[in-house]
Amino acid sequence: MAGNILKKLVNNSQAAIDDGVYDVDANLQRTDKDFEHIIKVNPHATLLTEIKFASPSLGKIRTRADPAGIAKQMIAGGSKALSILTQPHLFNGSPEYFMKVRQAVDVPLLMKDIMIDKVQIDTAKRIGADFILLIQSLFDKKYLKEIDEFVDYGHKKGLDILLEVHTKEEFENALKTQADLIGINNRDLDTLEIDLKTTERVLQDYEKSRLILSESGIETPEDIQYLKKCGADAFLIGSSIMKSDNIQEQVKKLGNAY
Repeated sequence: MAGNILKKLVNNSQAAIDDGVYDVDANLQRTDKDFEHIIKVNPHATLLTEIKFASPSLGKIRTRADPAGIAKQMIAGGSKALSILTQPHLFNGSPEYFMKVRQAVDVPLLMKDIMIDKVQIDTAKRIGADFILLIQSLFDKKYLKEIDEFVDYGHKKGLDILLEVHTKEEFENALKTQADLIGINNRDLDTLEIDLKTTERVLQDYEKSRLILSESGIETPEDIQYLKKCGADAFLIGSSIMKSDNIQEQVKKLGNAY
């Protein structure tokens, strides 16, 4: 099983590139709000909430509809930034959804995709993304080469980089890059298993030098309090909000965890 899911994700992105998913004719502007500054000054839990209609682990999460409306509910609940899936296969996302959200709200937006090619970074710039996601394990496991090249290219396009790790070793490698934020994914992308203790393990003995997001498996205010104690500065939350009957209230409850 190990590695199959990562390989599948890489192949999915390649299929999406080949299908012309990223051939988007747009020139949307990013926000002038600075997510890193927001994290530093927000007295409450800073949430990066995720709009996703499906995932490899859960299948369909919510009927595909009205991403802009969902985005507004999240922000009304106190979300400070949004992550929007642009990967069509497995995640039911699209750059078009992203653009609908970008035109509807003025907060930092993460283009959440499995980035394997600079073509996708070009698209991120065109659709008004503030951040892109890179995944350390894809470089460490040699699916991709030259992480610094990807980071530099993103920066040249005016994008910030959220670099995602799952292990201590990946974390140490990530700290050698110029990534703006480091995300610790509590989900193992090889097995899709979730363990919130991942954040604690990875951050043990870490001397603060970069802002840290904890991602995946966050469902309750208690989860957020625990992850903050472990050293997380902000929290990426998707499924537990997207599954909720009242998105605004759910975001508010989690944002007020401290």
